[in-house]
Amino acid sequence: MPSFDTVCDASMVDVKHAVENTTKEITTRFDFKGTPAAIELKDKEITMIGDAEFQLTQVLEILRNKLTKRGVDVRFLDIGDVQKMGGDKVKQIIKVRSGIETEMSKKIQRLLKDSKLKVQASIQEEKVRVTGAKRDDLQAAMALIKKDITDVPLTFDNFRD
Repeated sequence: MPSFDTVCDASMVDVKHAVENTTKEITTRFDFKGTPAAIELKDKEITMIGDAEFQLTQVLEILRNKLTKRGVDVRFLDIGDVQKMGGDKVKQIIKVRSGIETEMSKKIQRLLKDSKLKVQASIQEEKVRVTGAKRDDLQAAMALIKKDITDVPLTFDNFRD
């Protein structure tokens, strides 16, 4: 039976390279000389450190540009609040989204059920598997999901005929 998986996963290799390129640019830019501005990636968390909130927004803008150049959707970033550190430093933690949340999975499942397409959606951990009798129905389901779910960067993989 033909099927495909709907997933929400960023390429962590590209994210790592974008963070490294951002670090290089921070060290070479004149307006960051002599400041504690830094960015680092640990697991699926990016930590930005700077003197002021303004500096963090500049670092975030550089990171967004580097991610876009690498083809990583910036909607994968879950940007946290700015936190005060010791002294006059501030930090901000950005989480890289991985997997579809349960609420979003149920929304996709309901969307496919209400569409009257001859497909079934099943939630499997952090992805949604869609199965159907015909390949055309699956392609219609993909188009419907792309059109209606815009707040999360979804991709489709594991297409089986």
